[in-house]
Amino acid sequence: MGILIVVLLLLALILAPQWWVRFVLRRYDKQLEGMPGTGGELARHLLDRFDLKAVGVEVTEEGSDHYDPEENMVRLSPGYLNGKSLTAVAVAAHEVGHAIQFNKNEPVSWLRKKYLPKAIKMQRIGASILVALPLIAVIIKVPHLMVITGLTGLAVLFSSVFAYAAILPEEWDASFNKALPILEEGEYIPDIYLPVVRRILKACALTYVAAALADVLRLWRWLALLKMIR
Repeated sequence: MGILIVVLLLLALILAPQWWVRFVLRRYDKQLEGMPGTGGELARHLLDRFDLKAVGVEVTEEGSDHYDPEENMVRLSPGYLNGKSLTAVAVAAHEVGHAIQFNKNEPVSWLRKKYLPKAIKMQRIGASILVALPLIAVIIKVPHLMVITGLTGLAVLFSSVFAYAAILPEEWDASFNKALPILEEGEYIPDIYLPVVRRILKACALTYVAAALADVLRLWRWLALLKMIR
């Protein structure tokens, strides 16, 4: 019973950040009639305002909002590009914050260049190990090898979490040194909504780490599949 409680608490701790991020983004993704423009329109306006006319704005898949430094493009999901919610506005401002970082060649932008490729590579390695687990179980039925392989996959996935955590200062800067002051000082958001916008921008900053942490649960899914195969 005690072990079960520990496992449940561990699972809750791993999933809680992503649950919170999703909850915040969805909770405030409601259209506000008084909003002067959509997330996409705000992004375009801010880019022009900061003399970043070369940066484009385009639609991307739902939940894949990001700034692409290679293409110099702010990409927003359909709901945020065309929406007039607090979430749409805050996400658009956050991604513009990244565009400012990279186009101004700010020191914080180098964190992504240094650590993001490593984080993605470690995630792929970890996922590959987990994918290989059922095959290894069928070919070589060695319990110790299964444990070692599983722990290796877990370690690699946790390493990717730490790599994403190293990028947090860049994400935090985009939210609270760029997006929030821009929205507040430019009076793009009524003061009554600023506490909510701060919450949304915090969720934006934690998105990558929360998602990487949740990926650790892939190990548990593959272990469950292994049990079924046996």
